[in-house]
Amino acid sequence: MKLIDSIVTQAAGIAALRRDIHAHPELSFEEARTANLVAARLGAWGIPVHRGMGTTGVVGIVKGNGTSSREAGQNGARPRAIGLRADMDALPMQESNAFAHASRHAGKMHACGHDGHTAMLLAAAQHLARHRDFDGTVYLIFQPAEEGGGGAREMIRDGLFEQFPMEAVFGMHNWPGLPAGSFAVSPGPVMASTSEFKITVRGRGGHAAMPHLALDPVPVACQMVQAFQTIISRSKKPIDAGVISVTMVHAGEATNVVPDTCELQGTVRTFSVEVLDLIERRMREIAEHTCAAFGMGCDFAFERNYPPTVNTPDEAEFARRVMASIVGEERVLAQEPSMGAEDFAYMLQAKPGAYCFIANGDGGHRGMGHGAGPCTLHNPSYDFNDDLIPLGATYWVRLAQQWLGQPRP
Repeated sequence: MKLIDSIVTQAAGIAALRRDIHAHPELSFEEARTANLVAARLGAWGIPVHRGMGTTGVVGIVKGNGTSSREAGQNGARPRAIGLRADMDALPMQESNAFAHASRHAGKMHACGHDGHTAMLLAAAQHLARHRDFDGTVYLIFQPAEEGGGGAREMIRDGLFEQFPMEAVFGMHNWPGLPAGSFAVSPGPVMASTSEFKITVRGRGGHAAMPHLALDPVPVACQMVQAFQTIISRSKKPIDAGVISVTMVHAGEATNVVPDTCELQGTVRTFSVEVLDLIERRMREIAEHTCAAFGMGCDFAFERNYPPTVNTPDEAEFARRVMASIVGEERVLAQEPSMGAEDFAYMLQAKPGAYCFIANGDGGHRGMGHGAGPCTLHNPSYDFNDDLIPLGATYWVRLAQQWLGQPRP
């Protein structure tokens, strides 16, 4: 493994910073302390900082010492630039760990490793600022509100790519279960879209002993739940991935009363917008026509949240080569697509780039006092593996150096 020596030397200090962030988790769009910490460190390293993009986002600007950037400016061409992104927010859940850096705020926890993502990018920033042995500009994007808030979308709306014009943007997420010391990256869809639905079947309430005088919405809703699965098995191509999960059913207040309404809620996941379009259309048809067949009404709401995260082929291959130069070909794995969602998708809709996984191991890195649960994402016993900081930071540095070192297209 070819790690950058200066990053390894500084890793303990960055790990302490990571644990401080872990102990003080902040939810989406509330990352004021974390943003202040990030901005202060970047400023101390001589990195100009832009604050407040996407509410609490931070962008650091590191310019290299290369000559062709100056020549490009003189010739009217835009200097080369790359974006590296880390997320900063925590989750609204209670931590079960009891080690020294466990969350000090009830109901808030860094259970997805965004503290580690921030730390890895800070470690890379420190090295890039001290050496500047590259040609062009590296934009360090510290993003708020990945956990459902769409912070990437908000940064883009605030002018991220206009104010900081970059050719490509890259993201990275730790991935428990993969052997530490390895990466995973692939072209194409790697994370799913996420959408939510709420369907209200409107019947007519009555006495449970006289159902013929009522219009019972419960059996209609039950038929609907079963019928939705035929969309997955019969409406779309078998090779196209899609998930429909009805996760909430609400009806009734008393055992002897037929309710007026029955409400279904849940989520839909796909790897393509085309499949998502199909699922939404068929769910609406099934809901409305099933209700009509029983003489009832239907309210159908379908909200699209994050789009699919789709790596562009050239950038995914470029990232793979950089990873292989650090850990060897055998430790760069194919990235198995996940039905989890990620708002880095918005950035990849706007710019070429790649979103990769860095292996977090099996949880053996956790010290005394960790919870009894597994070290998996969104689990109260999770903790980021600090041994990844030098590896992740080395990847960021080498990726930036090699990207900016390419011949201008």
